[in-house]
Amino acid sequence: MADASRSPSWSAAARDPQSAGGRQPSAPPAYLKGLDYSVVQQCMHCGLCLPTCPTYDATKIERHSPRGRISLMRAVADDQLEMTRVFAEEMYFCLGCLACMTACPAGVNYAELFERARAEAEASGVLRSPKRNLIRAFAIRWLFMDLNRLQLVGRALRLYQQLGFQSLLRRSGLLRLLPRRLRELEAMTPTIQPSFSADLIPPVTPAVGRPKYRVAMLTGCAQDLIFSDINRDTVEVLARNGCEVITPPEQLCCGSLHAHNGEWELARQLARKQIDQFPPERFDAIITNAGGCGSHLKHYASLLENDPAYRQRARLWDRKVKDIHEWLVTTGIELPKSAPPQVVTYHESCHLAHGQKITLQPRQLLRAIPNLVLVELTESAWCCGSAGVYSLVQPEMAGQLLDRKLRHIQRTGATTVATGNPGCLLQLINGARQQGLNLRVVHPVTLLAEAYRWE
Repeated sequence: MADASRSPSWSAAARDPQSAGGRQPSAPPAYLKGLDYSVVQQCMHCGLCLPTCPTYDATKIERHSPRGRISLMRAVADDQLEMTRVFAEEMYFCLGCLACMTACPAGVNYAELFERARAEAEASGVLRSPKRNLIRAFAIRWLFMDLNRLQLVGRALRLYQQLGFQSLLRRSGLLRLLPRRLRELEAMTPTIQPSFSADLIPPVTPAVGRPKYRVAMLTGCAQDLIFSDINRDTVEVLARNGCEVITPPEQLCCGSLHAHNGEWELARQLARKQIDQFPPERFDAIITNAGGCGSHLKHYASLLENDPAYRQRARLWDRKVKDIHEWLVTTGIELPKSAPPQVVTYHESCHLAHGQKITLQPRQLLRAIPNLVLVELTESAWCCGSAGVYSLVQPEMAGQLLDRKLRHIQRTGATTVATGNPGCLLQLINGARQQGLNLRVVHPVTLLAEAYRWE
């Protein structure tokens, strides 16, 4: 077993010393820090993943499909293809939506494969440039490693928005002088909440009525800045459903951003800190309301498998982490007595649907709300183009997917779309604003919280 602190290697020499001399190993060797070589061999090249892959659907180019990318990974692993910039860029052209894993009859763990491929691409240095290095150093290695830093940036942005400087800049016409990409990025600037989660949620929220469970609430990083109101709604709903909720004010990023962008060691550091802050043995559940974060949070055991100090606790952590929809349906939702009439459609977060296999529970939550008419959305599980930072680094493809999603939403006739992931929420909010649509974009748990308040 390789040292967990070292970067993985796709080379045949790293998988087996004899292979460097051209001799074939007698058994499938281990590679990429203990990942069995058979994982990459599981792909039968049947093509059932192709219709589910947004990038292949858009381009019809084989290398833009899961099957094609796995073939490239195996070629690099077998020393038939060098690690190149083209390979690395292909790995980052992938949305990581994991729809292929839902479709795959062989159960190929594509999520782990593509994360490891990105990690190796980063370790190889083929994508390095002064500009990229600076952005990654600021965002991934500095900003998202500390909540205080992130909140400092959030407060500055909030001040910029509340004092009217953002509106003034947009009305002045000065933005037209900027390059197109900078104008697009400015238009995607999220609205920072007036208060962060620690200002809205006490460290301990008692259960309403007889307490049945003791749970921890993860407030996230970007979620805390942009959607702290959803965190408040989540805690209110948990308390209404018999939970004592523990919400520490100083929390951290879960590490999904780091793992998805090839920074495995930073992801491990954050995983250890999460486990220390929320000892899993002290809670009935550890609640997350962000689909993308939840998918990563449920895999700390594999991330820390080679860490003897955290291995067992990480396995318990994985069992205790629950998505809010999953938890409420499992424990039973207290039905609201009344709510205003509304027509709602539901967009599935990719990592909630494909990563966590949670598809029915959000719909069950929505159907528990009186006077709510749920209209099914065509291609509800098709990616909206957010995909973490994908909309920032691949704007053209992300824009195509967003337009496709909004067209389907408009056809439902719904005035509200519910979705369970902050990236999806922000993507749809920005898209609806840019297209002038009268569309409310909201988390399902917020609709349930509003129904409780309506009583």
